[in-house]
Amino acid sequence: MMHIHRYYDVDVVNGPGTRCTLFVAGCEHQCRGCYNQSTWRLDSGVPFSLEMEERLLADLMDTRIPRQGLSLSGGDPLHPHNVPHIRRLVKRVRKACAGKDIWLWTGYQIDELNASQREVLDFIDVLIDGRFIEAEKDATLQWRGSRNQQLWYLR
Repeated sequence: MMHIHRYYDVDVVNGPGTRCTLFVAGCEHQCRGCYNQSTWRLDSGVPFSLEMEERLLADLMDTRIPRQGLSLSGGDPLHPHNVPHIRRLVKRVRKACAGKDIWLWTGYQIDELNASQREVLDFIDVLIDGRFIEAEKDATLQWRGSRNQQLWYLR
């Protein structure tokens, strides 16, 4: 089971427009200067239940507060333990929430991804890759913490 740290049903910081944002637990990179160290352990936070997943889908489709899409961060959504759960979630969002975009942040670089991690890319719109490097920290960057991180527009 995947664990999460935070779920924001309305978020305007992690990607464009108004979004739903899920912060998952588990990160192998443990970057120096990480602002989210509490998410590193896989068993930290709370289990991501089917009820939470249903709420997330309902929030994405809520017309009272239109959401542009879903943002997945952490921790690392592409941590090997999280991949099957994230793949299932993004497939479900893609099918049930037409017109919503999916952004995903990972500490892995795109060329480091294994086959199962790459399967997730088939269902997301934007990948922000790369470890946070404190020496390359740049507060002027949009949606990234350090200059080495790249935005990949996949769709």
